[in-house]
Amino acid sequence: MHHDRPDAYQISEAEAVVSARTTIRIERDALAALEAALDAPALRDGFARAFDAVLATRGRTIVTGMGKSGLVARKIAATLMSTGTPAAFLHPGEASHGDLGMITRDDVVLALSWSGETPELAEIVHHVRRLGVTLIVMTSRVDSAAGQAADICLPLPAVREACPHQLAPTASTTVQAALGDALAMALIHRREFSLGDFHQLHPGGRLGARLATVAQVMGRGEATPVIAAHATLIEATVEMSRKRYGCTAVVDEAGRLVGVFTDGDLRRSFATRRMDVAVGEHMTLTPLSVPPHTLASDALRIMNDHAVTTLFVCEDAVLLGVVHLHDVLRAGAG
Repeated sequence: MHHDRPDAYQISEAEAVVSARTTIRIERDALAALEAALDAPALRDGFARAFDAVLATRGRTIVTGMGKSGLVARKIAATLMSTGTPAAFLHPGEASHGDLGMITRDDVVLALSWSGETPELAEIVHHVRRLGVTLIVMTSRVDSAAGQAADICLPLPAVREACPHQLAPTASTTVQAALGDALAMALIHRREFSLGDFHQLHPGGRLGARLATVAQVMGRGEATPVIAAHATLIEATVEMSRKRYGCTAVVDEAGRLVGVFTDGDLRRSFATRRMDVAVGEHMTLTPLSVPPHTLASDALRIMNDHAVTTLFVCEDAVLLGVVHLHDVLRAGAG
């Protein structure tokens, strides 16, 4: 592609890579400065107080910011929501047109402003003061208007932007996003937010599929091929033929899984020339089984490791259902 630009503005691919490395290094240094700032009393104590405030709130964490800080604020709100902390993003430009109503006395507000002088935040600050809601401000200037209005201040370290003109937010927004992530992750650890909790909030898409359990994709009830240990070979063959798994579970009187009868077992049983003998004499002992909370992706790995296409699902050895390789792949966990 050709661009009608003066040669002075042309840079080589090598120079572009050098520029990229410089940007990454500047942002890496900014993150190192943030990590070091957590050792200082101001940010360490502020972070601990912000953590306690968000954890204790009976409502939501309302996150707000303008411009690039607003984009980071929206991301922080989304991360909090997806990890078990009720949250919402409030656009400062819409706040004075009715959206201030989303803030209640049970909420806590987290405002992002690098300069601390963002004029669009004024209405939100005034409203929060009237309600008596805790205001947390993330800013690089503690002595700014927003910093002084805050109940809790998260002082960010001064950083150099990667922009050669020091205008486009780059390292500063990286630092904001990282501290927001740090808060969300601290809350995850405190709440012991599990994979199961995560799946409940992400039921759709690729992530939801990866976090699906075998209990959600298994065949159960009438779909499960199952016979008693005293059933005959002919009864076992009929059960396998009626179901789609190419095998049948064998259970005892208490419903506990004691074996599996497969197509291979059926072929080997032909040597007896009898179909009225008990299937227990020809079944495979100790069939592979997994508990219902097993991730579908883990079930797929187990199937691949043992070169099988079917796993039985048991709780305390009692048969609950069966999962086939195709069930797992159809769910998108592969």
